[in-house]
Amino acid sequence: MRTPAGDQEPHGRVVLDAAFKADAPARYRRLRELGPVHPAEFPPGLTGWLVVGHELAREALTHPDLRKDATPAADALAAAGYVLHRPSVGLGAQMLQADPPEHTRLRKLAAAAFTPRRTAGLAPRIERIAHGLVDAMPPSGVLDLVEAFNAPLPATVIAELLGIPPEHHRDFRRWSGQALQVASPGHRPALAALHSLLAGLVGRKRRRPQEDLLSALVAVRDGDGGRLSEEELVGTALMLVVAGHESTVHLLGNAVLALLRQPEQLRLLRADPALLPGAVEEFLRFDTSVERATNRYAARDLVLGGVAVPRGGLVVVALGSAGHDAPPADGGDPAVLDVARRDARHLAFGHGIHHCLGAPLARLETAVALRVLLSRLTELEPAVPPDSLEWIGSGIIRGVRALPVRYRVG
Repeated sequence: MRTPAGDQEPHGRVVLDAAFKADAPARYRRLRELGPVHPAEFPPGLTGWLVVGHELAREALTHPDLRKDATPAADALAAAGYVLHRPSVGLGAQMLQADPPEHTRLRKLAAAAFTPRRTAGLAPRIERIAHGLVDAMPPSGVLDLVEAFNAPLPATVIAELLGIPPEHHRDFRRWSGQALQVASPGHRPALAALHSLLAGLVGRKRRRPQEDLLSALVAVRDGDGGRLSEEELVGTALMLVVAGHESTVHLLGNAVLALLRQPEQLRLLRADPALLPGAVEEFLRFDTSVERATNRYAARDLVLGGVAVPRGGLVVVALGSAGHDAPPADGGDPAVLDVARRDARHLAFGHGIHHCLGAPLARLETAVALRVLLSRLTELEPAVPPDSLEWIGSGIIRGVRALPVRYRVG
């Protein structure tokens, strides 16, 4: 199999380093032209296979022999510096790293607290937070939209939802931003700090329960014969903090950046806010913030897309690539952003039993945030050339570190 220069090292593996992430859409496009799955190297030195095709991605996400249990790959993970099953340096015991029947049990218990009714009821509060952030902006000028709006909105929402006290919000935002950057030096300390904060809060909520999600999770654990262990309780809360916050920060950022790059789409969305629900699906398809799914490992020797994967082999699904592979249902060009697209097909929230539990909240936050931004900021344009923006260099999240914009509040 021939490969374009720059995509692979001489040994034939795709190297998913900072350079790849900065140019990910173009890199994925070239890989899709060559095939649906490729040998790859992931920071900090793990080797495995990268799935870039839509149909093969759906197959891999539901393959019965591709499991979250990393035991078959324990030696390779240890050699690369990963430490398994230590909540102080990882996400702890939670559903993202579990297989049935444990995953089924954990998801059912978390879903009992994270209900659709609770999510839908957040809409007025999300809107007030969004308006408050715009109110805090100077009337016009240049600012970093990530720092001023995109990050604090979902951070405040998830912190209030869980019941994290305001005095911890700033540290919480900083730690959650570092927690998914696996190749950064701040990755493990950030996870350890978040774990410590949440473990302390669990004790406080047990003594004095309140009307928040963390108290509800404690009640599930204590009221159901301890079926949610202490480690699982903290791990589930940590997963909601990290996955529920950082992914939405950059989903919103990627959406705004796409609109700034294509002002005709921005004008269309301003003119017809009723397009927003469908536009959110299009942003998820076009440039999703969760670029890659979490790791899966082969429970036995298997063949995936014609490629032999040995037992213990690491398989990673490129969710961001899959949305550009299959032609949209409306027959349009998948390479084009179309906020009026009626059926944007994507795998941004995964597929199968690990489909994201927080997907309704992410959709709600993004739609409300964009509606407020587009209605309140009468002028909005990039303050620097979009090609000069710095992208997050490691981990599964895709997004820019800062998004300087020139704006005017109407």
